[in-house]
Amino acid sequence: MKVFSLALLTLLLAALWTGSQGVSLRSPYSTCCYKDMFMRRKILASNIKSYQTTPSHCSHRAVRVELLNGKKFCVDPEERWFQRYQRQKKTTSAST
Repeated sequence: MKVFSLALLTLLLAALWTGSQGVSLRSPYSTCCYKDMFMRRKILASNIKSYQTTPSHCSHRAVRVELLNGKKFCVDPEERWFQRYQRQKKTTSAST
């Protein structure tokens, strides 16, 4: 019984500590894209809410694209359609 109580207390303290630290148990690598996660089809520009490049520690260079419906996909930044999208975004933001 004492072992069970000690284990339960340890788990409770660990949960409280991670919660107070704002630490997620998710890996920092969860923002990375791996080769089986890439979207191979073109995404319509009107469906894209935002995008950001993956951190430098990731093994694959990629862009994480968030759609208006909240779904997120990994895109190769060298894709022609994505480069056109970026140029279009820069042009429209420069003109405003």
